Amino acid sequence: MAIGLLVSGVCKRIRERRNSGCMAIDFDLDMATGSSAVEVATWLAEIGREIGVFDASFTAERLLDKGVFFYTSRGLWVRVLETDRLSPWDPVVTELGFTPTVSVAFRMGKGTDVGLQQTDMVGLVARLLERVEGDAVLHFQYEVIWLLRRNGELSLNERDDIWPPRRLALMAQPYRRETHSMDSE
Repeated sequence: MAIGLLVSGVCKRIRERRNSGCMAIDFDLDMATGSSAVEVATWLAEIGREIGVFDASFTAERLLDKGVFFYTSRGLWVRVLETDRLSPWDPVVTELGFTPTVSVAFRMGKGTDVGLQQTDMVGLVARLLERVEGDAVLHFQYEVIWLLRRNGELSLNERDDIWPPRRLALMAQPYRRETHSMDSE
């Protein structure tokens, strides 16, 4: 019980830190994979250009550059990060049971249709998961898990507002609908 309260408190502090002073809508795709951040960025750049979310200026180098803020035409910001310094109490580790090695950060742009940006994000993630092996979770600020792949099994949140038919159609891999949480209760 004490661990659950600790994790719940950690999740709350993470959400508060992320939300302080800025009302950004952030998502993270955290992956435990043998692929490097460079490989993931290379594949993501290729996928983004193939599906029309990225233009030719989106390269692996730019997706990895912490000093560059690169936005799609719809305002979606994307960055690939190597996650080498996780705390042992990170909710992905404690609640989902895997330690991410690579993450893709997404931030929705202001003043543009967030739903379209989220659909672009899902298109990128769906195709990326076809190339990247290992466990993965796409979550909204540790609060809502959109998808979870664990031990090769993919599950999508049961909420139809998150997964309307147009987004479900982007998922080529077999999946089941199941809602997961990072808060122990």
